[in-house]
Amino acid sequence: MRKMLLAALSRVLQGPAAARTGAVSEVAQVVVASRTYADFASEATFEIKKCDLHRLEEGPPVTAVLTREEGLHYYKTMQTIRRMELKADQLYKQKIIRGFCHLYDGQEACCVGLEAAINPTDHLITAYRAHGYTFTRGTPVREILAELTGRKGGCAKGKGGSMHMYAKNFYGGNGIVGAQVPLGAGIALACKYFGKDEICVTLYGDGAANQGQVFETYNMAALWKLPCIFICENNRYGMGTSVERAAASTDYYKRGDYIPGLRVDGMDLLCVREATKFAAEHCRSGKGPILMELQTYRYHGHSMSDPGISYRTREEIQEVRSKSDPITLLKDRMVNNNLASVEELKEIDVEVRKEIEEAAQFATTDPEPPLEELSSHIYCNEPPFEVRGPNQWIRYKSAC
Repeated sequence: MRKMLLAALSRVLQGPAAARTGAVSEVAQVVVASRTYADFASEATFEIKKCDLHRLEEGPPVTAVLTREEGLHYYKTMQTIRRMELKADQLYKQKIIRGFCHLYDGQEACCVGLEAAINPTDHLITAYRAHGYTFTRGTPVREILAELTGRKGGCAKGKGGSMHMYAKNFYGGNGIVGAQVPLGAGIALACKYFGKDEICVTLYGDGAANQGQVFETYNMAALWKLPCIFICENNRYGMGTSVERAAASTDYYKRGDYIPGLRVDGMDLLCVREATKFAAEHCRSGKGPILMELQTYRYHGHSMSDPGISYRTREEIQEVRSKSDPITLLKDRMVNNNLASVEELKEIDVEVRKEIEEAAQFATTDPEPPLEELSSHIYCNEPPFEVRGPNQWIRYKSAC
């Protein structure tokens, strides 16, 4: 590398003008290529926004340490989710994806920050805006997109679609508003019953926060001291209704009353990570449930049938993008603190785009499941039985 640099410099000094121009470019390329990992800082410490507290004497730290390795991993994960959702939007508009579809772009810091703070053996259940969590829980992009297009290679064999995706220790993807909250408490009860050092992260939106079953679940979880983190992803709009018009109290982190709560900047991955670590430790120590409100924002409409601009302005969306975008925030932190270079992050962007295109190719060419599989995967570990088809003369065999 040193010899290449010296040779290029020699051509700059000795050659004619045209040769000097080419040699200068060559020198620049050599200098960039010669930058090694030793040139970057291994970690950096950042100040993060203080959380609002309810029934807690102290909360999460107001500083967070980010290593270079963690930063690159978080950046790639968030960028993958963003590109995956944009590709889903494109496929939907091409009528390749049909039915319900709720996109997660803008909220990436929530799912990535949460996953960074819990263990793979912990449990997670969410509502129907589930693509990001399906990915962070370990499902490849190609299986997510193939599920959206209803293909055999989808993570639910093409039978679940956007709202019903599952993975190990990930329970969906639930279509009924708020219904996943009592299910999450049930998972937490199982964790406690079997004496495992595991917790359940139970997510819902600001729209579901007004459901009666949510408050019933708070009560049972507090009585039984269940290891459950209840998380309200407050993206400011339940469908097309702003939180101010839908709720007499928008302090969702106080809704548990007797359950401690935190209000967190959901656009800052580090803030989400540190708050979730704090909440997880609270649950594991036997103190019972805790409630978190993540203040976040979705860029797309509620679903694909919602243009997202009839109840909010384009200027509002653009302002959030320019001032609070979670990916841009992480990128700026890393570049400004010498944890990564702009060129390195651009390389990740190119790699992510290629992965998404390959996944989309798979999702549009993989075969659809045959009609005979309609009755499969109804029950687990049950002997085969007959299932009636569209009429009484058509029968299908079930299979696990």
